[in-house]
Amino acid sequence: MLDFRISRRGVLAGSAVLLASTALPRIAEAQEPKKGGRLIVAADSEPRNLNPAIVASNGVFFISSKVVEPLAEASFDGKDGLAPRLATSWEGSADGLSVTFKLREGVTWHDGKPFTSADVAFSALQIWKPLQNLGRVVFKDLEAVDTPDEHTAVFKFSKPTPFQLIRNALPPLTAVVPKHLYETGDIAENPANNAPVGTGPFKFAEHKAGEYYRLEKNASYWGKDLPHLDEIVYRVLPDRAAAAGALEAEEIHLAAFSAVPLADLERISKVPGISVISKGYEALTYQLVVEINHRRKELADLKVRQAIAHAIDKEFVVKTVFLGYATPSTGIVPVNDKQFYTTDVPQYAFDVAKANALLDEAGYPRADNGTRFALKLLPAPYFNETKQFGSYLRQALAEIGIDAELVNNDAAAHQKAVYTDHAFDLAVGPPVFRGDPAISTTILVQSGIPDGVPFSNQGGYRNDELDGIIAKAAETLDPDARIALYRDFQEKVAEDLPLINVAEWGFITVARDTVKNVSNNPRWAVSNWADTWVEA
Repeated sequence: MLDFRISRRGVLAGSAVLLASTALPRIAEAQEPKKGGRLIVAADSEPRNLNPAIVASNGVFFISSKVVEPLAEASFDGKDGLAPRLATSWEGSADGLSVTFKLREGVTWHDGKPFTSADVAFSALQIWKPLQNLGRVVFKDLEAVDTPDEHTAVFKFSKPTPFQLIRNALPPLTAVVPKHLYETGDIAENPANNAPVGTGPFKFAEHKAGEYYRLEKNASYWGKDLPHLDEIVYRVLPDRAAAAGALEAEEIHLAAFSAVPLADLERISKVPGISVISKGYEALTYQLVVEINHRRKELADLKVRQAIAHAIDKEFVVKTVFLGYATPSTGIVPVNDKQFYTTDVPQYAFDVAKANALLDEAGYPRADNGTRFALKLLPAPYFNETKQFGSYLRQALAEIGIDAELVNNDAAAHQKAVYTDHAFDLAVGPPVFRGDPAISTTILVQSGIPDGVPFSNQGGYRNDELDGIIAKAAETLDPDARIALYRDFQEKVAEDLPLINVAEWGFITVARDTVKNVSNNPRWAVSNWADTWVEA
């Protein structure tokens, strides 16, 4: 374990030691992992809550997944695309009313207390179901968790619940927290939310606002001879342009989640000792979506929504906003999802003349100044691409006579305006598809979602037929029948356009060649990095 007082100078000095070998000739690829060392990573944000059991988001997972573990992780070659973590096996009952998890033995929390089935039961019933942003949907019918012994947890559901859904939810929605630290007091105010205690390969050590997070090796980790690293340091670099310079200057080892701007990738890929890696985000497909406030009379008209869809040149967006690192969307489920995706949905080709004709038919002629009506457009501030698309969309709407006022907010103000106050007409959102429509996709169009739930239908859209498909799929146990329902769901969404899907993208990792075992699972950036190591 390294013993030092961390500072910016200390981080840079440590990186110089770790990266000194990059100037030396490369040695044979088949190497034994090097034990020890410090991995320095770019972080472009500082989450207000680091508890992934409450906030299932990639910004939280990026740091906390090394500390707090789920029941299972995504895998390129594991059965059903999964690899065991805190659970070693899982089995659903034929009636869909229970799922039995066998839990890993010999696991301890970072404070030395034993991990047991009581922790899983508490996490599921007290946090995932009532509090987690996504678990509130997936675990809505969970009524009890039986714990017949310390290493068995039996989830009991009040209604038939597809095992396919629970299995698909295991990596992102089942982070387990210690019951003994959370069972008293207000869970939302627990200090462990910002200094998490888990079972993972790394312990949370410290956070200095505006500078860094530091994780240190868990010497008592259940994984044999893991982790390899002594420390992970997340250096806070909110300016994405700074990440490329820090990599080239050998001040950091790795930048994930496209922290290096897309415009810099071609240049930096030619720098000796640096690799640009697109693999490792297959289970984290981001979607560029135009969110629509259906309370606005004009936007409640399907012809207006169709006109907006026809006004967007998706190919141009992919080429200019994403520089080719994206795919045009055909619908609400991304093309890289092998289980649920279908092409059998209506499409809206780029056609400005048709868009104008639809608006004329809808009864919104141009005024003398060429404008039909004005809208308020709020681009999400999370990525350069969402902000750039907001500017593009404003221009595209102008071409069909819609005057869009751009309103740019910080993340907190944007979420409040769109998802609580509904103070928007159109918004640009980047929801994530997490392997099953019921986890994070149906919520985008389903009616009755409470105010304040981010990345959900806060546009007032309601379609009873679509709600019925969503409800039926939620309790359909046969996987093939469930897939068929979600294909009907995709078709209905494309027909009625409660929102407009524009593009879908994964992210890019840029790393020094000295970092090993990068991108070796479909959620690598938000997995535990136990087997990652740094060559020195």
